[in-house]
Amino acid sequence: MIINANRRVYLDHSATTPLDKEVLSEMLPYFTEQFGNADSVHSFGSDAAFAVDSARRKIAEILGVKSTEIYFTSGGTEADNWAIKGIAEARKKKGKHIVTSSIEHAAIMSACKQLVAQGYEITYLPVDPFGLISPSDLSSAIRSDTILVSIMLANNEVGTIQPIKELCEIAHSRDVLFHSDAVQAMGSIPVSVSDLGVDLLTLSAHKFYGPKGVGALYVKSGVKPDKLIIGGHQERTMRGGTTNVPAVVGMAKALEIAVRDLEKNYKHIKDLRDYFVDSIQKCVSHVKYNGEIKNRLPQNANFSFEFIEGESLLLNLDLCGIACSSGSACSSGSLEPSHVLLAMGIPPEIAHGSIRFSFGKENTREEVDYTVNKIQETVNKLREISPLFAEFKGDIKSV
Repeated sequence: MIINANRRVYLDHSATTPLDKEVLSEMLPYFTEQFGNADSVHSFGSDAAFAVDSARRKIAEILGVKSTEIYFTSGGTEADNWAIKGIAEARKKKGKHIVTSSIEHAAIMSACKQLVAQGYEITYLPVDPFGLISPSDLSSAIRSDTILVSIMLANNEVGTIQPIKELCEIAHSRDVLFHSDAVQAMGSIPVSVSDLGVDLLTLSAHKFYGPKGVGALYVKSGVKPDKLIIGGHQERTMRGGTTNVPAVVGMAKALEIAVRDLEKNYKHIKDLRDYFVDSIQKCVSHVKYNGEIKNRLPQNANFSFEFIEGESLLLNLDLCGIACSSGSACSSGSLEPSHVLLAMGIPPEIAHGSIRFSFGKENTREEVDYTVNKIQETVNKLREISPLFAEFKGDIKSV
């Protein structure tokens, strides 16, 4: 139960974003008036198919790719799984070695874990204390039997942006395909497929004010991953399942708006984030700002508050009407410290005290002031009852 029911501040935009009203208006007709199955041959189906094709062309144009290179999925997780497992199956005669990083999203990590059980070998690249991957490490990791490299464009927990273009060039110089999970980056920073040079790219609509339950996988012409979901001839026979027409239409509209307003939103969100970070560092002691300082997503601020548990801080802030996250939304149910922070060399006891705040286009400076005030109050309260903080201050002696 929220104590301050009249005050709600949403700072978890990296988990999901609210549906843009323009997007909802674009979607509504395809629930009631133009409700046909896009694969039906009659006029109702033709109307729906035209809407899907138009959305596909719009997304392709924004990414600078061919419309035939865009495949709609149920979201980023499916697209990631398709990229990893599809390429693994399609290229297994060449080899069974895949390279990824130690800070990937759970969708990538889980897919790789499944492949290990099937006889594949995975190399997990380390990161530096800021969450960056070294190009030289990738070069050293690639072998003659390497078939795929998968590195996320921007990390979902600490916001660090990877040098994907350089990493991709290294992979291609060794005849290895490159996939990038761009779920967190799309709509927040400029993303050009031609500039990055990737062979496969993952998108998810609900991260840029679109509907949940729809995403896309870009697959470069000539690259042929094996099918992940079978049972129909949708998506040019590559992915079975009735096309979610309203969601596809909404995804295209959301991406169009995100790109249209990118410069304005980037500045607003980054200014708020920077103001928040500066305020926290001034008023809260023993706090660590995690991730790359400059080369990071504008919305992301990840802090480790020493001597307290992140879950306790999260729940107390929720009672104040403030929504944030103790990690990625897909991993927040775990009591284990973030694998991303551990990979960055942050000690487990400090990683346990970490919170991710992620800002959106509707947030205000006044909301930031309120949040900072509540964080300061809550951290001080939690430290008053923390034996770790008491030991640090010398009030009690360790045994």
